[in-house]
Amino acid sequence: MRSNTRLISTIASAVGLACAAQAAFAQSAVVPAEQRYPVTPGQRATANQVAQTGVPLSELAPNAPDSYTVKSGDTLWAISGIFLRSQWRWPELWGMNLDDIKNPHRIYPGQMLYLIKANGRATLSTRGPGGEPGTIKVSPRTRYESLSDTAIPPISLQTIESFLTEPLIVDENAINRAPRIVATQENRVLLSRGDRAYARSISGDRPDAEPLAVVDGRSIGYRVFRNATPLRDPSTNEILGYEAQYVGKANVVSNERRREGLDAKGEKIQEIVPAGIDITAAKEEMRVGDRLLPEPPREFLNFVPRAPQNPQSGQIVSVYGNAVNYAAQNMVVTINRGKQNGVEPGHVLALLRESNIIRDTTDSARPNMRLPGERNGLMMVFRTFDRVSYAIVLEIADGVQVGDRFVNP
Repeated sequence: MRSNTRLISTIASAVGLACAAQAAFAQSAVVPAEQRYPVTPGQRATANQVAQTGVPLSELAPNAPDSYTVKSGDTLWAISGIFLRSQWRWPELWGMNLDDIKNPHRIYPGQMLYLIKANGRATLSTRGPGGEPGTIKVSPRTRYESLSDTAIPPISLQTIESFLTEPLIVDENAINRAPRIVATQENRVLLSRGDRAYARSISGDRPDAEPLAVVDGRSIGYRVFRNATPLRDPSTNEILGYEAQYVGKANVVSNERRREGLDAKGEKIQEIVPAGIDITAAKEEMRVGDRLLPEPPREFLNFVPRAPQNPQSGQIVSVYGNAVNYAAQNMVVTINRGKQNGVEPGHVLALLRESNIIRDTTDSARPNMRLPGERNGLMMVFRTFDRVSYAIVLEIADGVQVGDRFVNP
């Protein structure tokens, strides 16, 4: 087994490979790989078990190749599917190569993977038929870059990058309590990057609200949202939360306050002075009435594809895309299960194709029947809220639509 052991820094890199998109958001110091991509006890236990025996040939994909060269644009999910029937069981491949890979995190384009079959079991290796390690071809370059930036991610990152930070699920009270833009300079209707605007937190309904302010001389960053759209459960019509549409970012540059002033008769009055804000980023043009919510803390999410430990079932709440009714591969959907239901980032769920109601013509009573749902594909959860979650469709036979059901894979 030891001779086959340098490979799976490939698929095993999934063993904790967090989304590279998160690194793009982190402008601070580099976090060590061991912290960003931890190997969980469950993953290591699975790998240890498989390391003793290898993987049965029956668990290999029908057309698993004898060798494969990792390419730029590959994902760990896709590579796992090349060798295994069940892609989210990639820790078993790590187990094939556990002796040398004590804490696997990454694989890179150019690495060669070899499939070794013996005694009804399968292992993977980075060593060629002659037992020599595979060669990674490189080209001369004058630019310096971190290898971590070229590592193969577990799933398609471009699809989910905006969903890691932009859409926000809140309850109705939270969005109604949020500070709002109340005025613009020169009565502008629309705002874009570089513009100055004014915002308030206090209102007649909330006179005790915390005013917007500069803290310790430092501008406080907010995200700007509008159109809190209700997300309803397809079966009960219950509102599970409100999805706020992200439109940009703003920094508070002066305090919201009151001051003494004079009215037209010269009498003293209390004047409202809104906080000054600078628009620092604009996905869409902003306007009076848009809401401000604090910048969320940056997270290094661990997108490790795995099956939920507890039974999960639910429905698709919404499909993302312009005038899109059906979700295809690599598209994002919202589901009606979240943190309260034990759903976590990385959970893989099986999509079911809903069948139509038909009449039993063999029964004299002619009762209506609904045929059981057939498996239609897989999706992986990548961001969770209390009662809803975002998931990316990993593979699909037919399109996914609102109301379609999902269960454990």
